[in-house]
Amino acid sequence: MSDMTANLSTGEAVASTRTPASRLGYRIGLAIVGVAVVLAVVGPFVVAHDPYQQELMNRLAPPSGEHWLGTDALGRDVFSRLVVATRVDLGVGILGALLPFLLGTILGCVAAYFGSIWDVIVMRLTDLVLAFPVYILIITLIAVGGSGIKTLLIAFTGVGWVGYARLVRSVVLRVKNEDYISAARLGGVSHGRIMVRHLLPNVIRSSLTLLVTDVMFVLLGLASFSYLGLGIQPPTPDWGAMIADAQPYMQQQWWLIAAPGAMVALVGSGLMLIGERLDDRTY
Repeated sequence: MSDMTANLSTGEAVASTRTPASRLGYRIGLAIVGVAVVLAVVGPFVVAHDPYQQELMNRLAPPSGEHWLGTDALGRDVFSRLVVATRVDLGVGILGALLPFLLGTILGCVAAYFGSIWDVIVMRLTDLVLAFPVYILIITLIAVGGSGIKTLLIAFTGVGWVGYARLVRSVVLRVKNEDYISAARLGGVSHGRIMVRHLLPNVIRSSLTLLVTDVMFVLLGLASFSYLGLGIQPPTPDWGAMIADAQPYMQQQWWLIAAPGAMVALVGSGLMLIGERLDDRTY
């Protein structure tokens, strides 16, 4: 009993020392992601230059009052392309995490609540997906379906739902036999209503942390695939593609690669800080 009390007091002490730092990190993360979201929503309507317009006579121009981040190898305004790329990448990142979140939550809840053959089917599907390395499976799906936003979303959904399904299944298995769930069944409440009204609220909080961190991983994966030429295709601006295009000029025009690289690092760090705070509050 004394050991248990000591462990609890130690855990509370650690949590109390981490709280101020986690709160500060949470606010910093919210500020970073908030600025990126505002830039993505408002930016494309207020940029001074067409992100697709080429000016070959003004290629690789340094930053100036007219071109805040200079121009790329085709004379396109880098700042305008960075703003549009923020909108594109955040949109794909959010959808690429939200779709597997919805699919995995539904499948995990159904598998745990009904059990029997439903549980077997869903768990065998998760085992099948987990049998392959994630990025190898995504690259295979891209090779089959072709590069592009639609294929990327299908690939991210096809491999990302597994984590949500396993998490939701474990939570539902723990709460589905609680007294209030049994009372709802005896009261004639339908299975669908029980899952929506009583089970899902218990799993959303746990899944929210995974959802936020998943947005970060999708953004990093999207930038990596676009850098390799497997993601969003030109002329649509994208952080990863901008880094790849700027690589031959990084010695002299370093700002071309620094701007999209900084966006990837900042937004990814902001999402990570938010996810850590949500994880602290969950547990």
